Amino acid sequence: MKGLLHGIDVSNWQGSVDWGGHARSGVAFAFAKATEGGDFTDRWFARNWDGMRESWIVCGAYHFARPKGDPGEQARHFLHTVRAAGGLRRGDLIALDLETADGQRPEEVARYARRWCHVVERRSGVRPFIYTFHSFAAAGHCAGLERYPLWIASPHSHRGRPEVPRPWQDWTIHQHANSPVDRNVFHGSRRDLTRLGFDPR
Repeated sequence: MKGLLHGIDVSNWQGSVDWGGHARSGVAFAFAKATEGGDFTDRWFARNWDGMRESWIVCGAYHFARPKGDPGEQARHFLHTVRAAGGLRRGDLIALDLETADGQRPEEVARYARRWCHVVERRSGVRPFIYTFHSFAAAGHCAGLERYPLWIASPHSHRGRPEVPRPWQDWTIHQHANSPVDRNVFHGSRRDLTRLGFDPR
């Protein structure tokens, strides 16, 4: 039986991150916030991207969705930010943080997310993870996203045993704790995880 690979996720709220220390403590993968909406760039992203890579941590970048805005514009802003920080290398991961409706109806949020993912996947070759939580998905905000791997925020579930919302049938990453830093697990090996990331072929 495969074990659990341990990871964290960070944003500008954490400030300077000791990536070497996290690597020594067993962190194997991480996601750092890159962008939000159509024009916000996390000021710590480039430093985090370099820090993860230098510490041999599987690198992930995420975009905080603002469904009221234009999904194509937000996707291009995200990809430009990742390129400016050094770009994608083999095994790097991408995620869409989908947790606010921005006043939009569930079907509009889901349409936004499908479009963002389509643009990112077409331009980068990487199938994004969808980060969300159970009640948000259950309300219909994630309709049509089942082809994308689920990164489920469920800090009240036992580690590696989250409840899976529709439209998914299984989880890929479980965010099981959020204090003092967001902690995640992936059910599989480092090689299994990087297979879900960027492949330059």
